[in-house]
Amino acid sequence: MGTRTRLMLTCCLAGLLALGTAANVNAHDTSAETQQGYASFYADKFQGRTTASGVPFDQNQLTAAHRHLPFGTEVVVERPDTGQEVTVVINDRGPFVRGRIIDLSKRAARKLGLINRGVAPVIITQVN
Repeated sequence: MGTRTRLMLTCCLAGLLALGTAANVNAHDTSAETQQGYASFYADKFQGRTTASGVPFDQNQLTAAHRHLPFGTEVVVERPDTGQEVTVVINDRGPFVRGRIIDLSKRAARKLGLINRGVAPVIITQVN
């Protein structure tokens, strides 16, 4: 397991434990266009590192990692508990934590109010 994977797993697990939902995470695909689960965001350590799509990661862009959506796909990420939403472009792979469906850049996480919370339930809808 690589350093990046270990760090992401550690951050993700810490977020789950903070929420008290480690045993109750239940993400599922409702269709190819809409998914429900949990979102988290990248640690600053990944700034400038190459993403799976080959572009450098930038915390200041509205980007995200998803396990299988094609690179360049736009998705709307909505927090059903607050109604906050943001549109991001998929440019990396992950997250690889059960229940987690998307990892966001810090800018996107800020727009969803995730910075202090770490992890939150989301619905993602494919735009293109």
